[in-house]
Amino acid sequence: MGRAKRFQPTRLAEKLAEIRNRLELNQSQLFNRLGETKSTIYASYISGYEIGTREPPLDVLLRYARIAGVPVDVLIDDELDLPKGLPSEKKYEWVVTMRERK
Repeated sequence: MGRAKRFQPTRLAEKLAEIRNRLELNQSQLFNRLGETKSTIYASYISGYEIGTREPPLDVLLRYARIAGVPVDVLIDDELDLPKGLPSEKKYEWVVTMRERK
């Protein structure tokens, strides 16, 4: 018995490249902005993420989302577009709301 194929967003690579380009960073600068992650990644991986030949680990996606100021949903949901302004000014408005409920 085989495993079911995992869902892969078709626009992920495009969005990751768009984040870097709109923040006016080269790949090395983006790698430095991603900082330390739990996964071992190398600067050369950025190119693979942007052309879709390499899939970023979840912790790297989270770092991309934080750099862009958007929820991870925006990166992985093909029906959602990145906001016009990056980094987003409304960052994690919904997180604050959830914390206020506690």
